Amino acid sequence: MSSPFARPKKTDGPRASFGRLLSYLFENKPAMIVIIVLSILGAGASLAQPLLVNQVVTAVQHGNTLSTLVWILVALVIVSGVLNGVQHFLLQRAGEGVVLSTRRKLIARILNLPISEFDTRRTGDLVSRVGSDTTLLRAVLTQGLIESIGGALTFIGAVIAMAIIDPLLLGIVVVIVLIAIVVVGGLSRRIRVASKKAQEKVGDLTAAVERGIGAVRTIRAAGATEREVGEVDGHATEAYRRGLDIAKMSAFVVPVASIVMQVAFIAVLGVGGAQVAAGTITIATLITFILLLFMMIMPLGQAMGAAVAVAQALGALGRIEEILHLPTEAQDDAAVRVAAAVETDDAITFEHVSFRYARPAQAAGDDGALPGGPDHLDDAAPVDDVVLHDVSFRVPRGTRVALVGPSGAGKSTTLALIERFYDPTDGVIRLGGVDVRGLDRAELRAQIGYVEQDAPVLAGTIRANLLLGSPDATEDDCVRVLEAVNLGEVLHRDPRGLDAQVGEDGVMLSGGERQRLAIARALLAAPPILLLDESTSSLDGVNEQKMRLAIDAVAEDRTLLVIAHRLSTVVDSDVIVVLEHGRVVGVGTHSELVESTPLYRDLAKHQLLV
Repeated sequence: MSSPFARPKKTDGPRASFGRLLSYLFENKPAMIVIIVLSILGAGASLAQPLLVNQVVTAVQHGNTLSTLVWILVALVIVSGVLNGVQHFLLQRAGEGVVLSTRRKLIARILNLPISEFDTRRTGDLVSRVGSDTTLLRAVLTQGLIESIGGALTFIGAVIAMAIIDPLLLGIVVVIVLIAIVVVGGLSRRIRVASKKAQEKVGDLTAAVERGIGAVRTIRAAGATEREVGEVDGHATEAYRRGLDIAKMSAFVVPVASIVMQVAFIAVLGVGGAQVAAGTITIATLITFILLLFMMIMPLGQAMGAAVAVAQALGALGRIEEILHLPTEAQDDAAVRVAAAVETDDAITFEHVSFRYARPAQAAGDDGALPGGPDHLDDAAPVDDVVLHDVSFRVPRGTRVALVGPSGAGKSTTLALIERFYDPTDGVIRLGGVDVRGLDRAELRAQIGYVEQDAPVLAGTIRANLLLGSPDATEDDCVRVLEAVNLGEVLHRDPRGLDAQVGEDGVMLSGGERQRLAIARALLAAPPILLLDESTSSLDGVNEQKMRLAIDAVAEDRTLLVIAHRLSTVVDSDVIVVLEHGRVVGVGTHSELVESTPLYRDLAKHQLLV
């Protein structure tokens, strides 16, 4: 099976068509039908007005009474205004609904993507797609696309009436309008391309801001604040320039309707005035034609504005569709070949496992560097090279097995494979004799407690962090597990106790406290298997001893696979697996490995396993 990182060369992604855009806009069909009906009624009320004006002018010329006609005209104006107001509200609500629905789809897809996607995509760019790109879909509705349906009826009705009144005047207007349509059509295609590029630059900017905020302490300490400001400012400038490109093209579109109106009005007034003077048509007819001209040009202006909004939305929709077309973890499993189950007393078994991080072509920059990459797992693991080579070892049930070795040996990658963040390139990993690729991921992860190397803490409260994997745990359970990891004092530090805030990334806790809170979160779930990735690396000697006692207590009848960087954490393990350059170079107890494995003997001699 190929590596999960082996992805095809980047393409432009799924093409966002107008039909796909409509499928988003018409997700709430009943509401859209009501809006369209209101638009049609509004069009009818608008078209009736110039016809009544014609009768009013004729009645004035003949000295007839006007009361009934005037009241009907006033009623039509009021009805048209009310219909427009209700339609505007419904359009705004529908627009917000489209944004909400699309954001829900994106969030659900993003949070279910394979981990490999997060290794090669910038967080800020993904956030930008959820925030900035989706808002452009709302603009399509609120800037006249659906209104253009009613406007189209108004346009058609006006054209028919104008054709009946005076074909010559209509011919003059049609020539002017066709020229405008050709201009707007050409610009819309260019705006669509420019909009996609602009949204990409906004994604770059969001990613740069997210990086700067996330590492603000490191940046300040390094005296690099001004350089970082310059870096982010560069992205902001690029986004501004792309936005300016759109503004320049839009600037040609916006005045087109106004110019068409003025040129058509002047032409109709000139030719029509000559016809009135010649007695070919009456003044009432000319006034009616001019009113119909306004009725025709107004929806044309709406359509031109909608064309710009649609062009921008299609650019954003392409970026949205790119994410929605990515396979989720579950969909990736469809192509997985599962090995047959075997009977075993082992909790975890590695059978000739190899793994390679392959460089995805679409993620590499001009310098070939990955923007994210999986190097955080094993910091010396080379990109596009094999990280694990034919690794085999056993973790018997109820035992404690330690993984040791130099930095970049493949230790963290080993745990990531057990969690199925990635699948092995070759070989089989078994959980209780069953190929992990044959287990439902939720079922697999429910059996495993995993404490990552950097012990991440989520922004929010202590309680929220603890309940992340155990939502039904009681308050007493939370207090008990905190005390078990020597973290009970944080409950007395703040009067809110479990509801005390930990800050962004747990900044209000020390490094050791963050690590202990992450361990407490895993212990609270009480899974049969615990994976601890250097879980005591940030603890002092006293807290490490207390942590070891807590882990010893919870380890009864459980299986532990521990990555250790201190000799004191390793010596009591039932089995120690020594890794070097992704290969197993020794398996045994502490005393056995001191005698048989030079690498382990050297690490033990320095009392530090790095």
